[in-house]
Amino acid sequence: MKYINAHNILPKDIIKVIQEYVDGEYLYIPRREEEQKRWGERSGSREALKRRNIEIYDKYSKGAKVMELSEEYYLSDKSIRRIISDQKKIMLKVSGDP
Repeated sequence: MKYINAHNILPKDIIKVIQEYVDGEYLYIPRREEEQKRWGERSGSREALKRRNIEIYDKYSKGAKVMELSEEYYLSDKSIRRIISDQKKIMLKVSGDP
């Protein structure tokens, strides 16, 4: 995120009102709620992790051992087990099983 000089984009009367509250300090103005993105949506990290987790679950389903997956993906066995568990739940929801 880069800083923008308020004088370049805001009317002078708005700047004066803001200066009554914050004078010469940095001010963060958050996105409108409907414009906010979840973590990783902008960079693609969220989608990459989703694909990785599906891949891990697929390999596990085809017989890969937790420790093998742990070494391959540089994750703890606890993380691999969590991913497998989460993916199992997702697959159950998709298939419609209770």
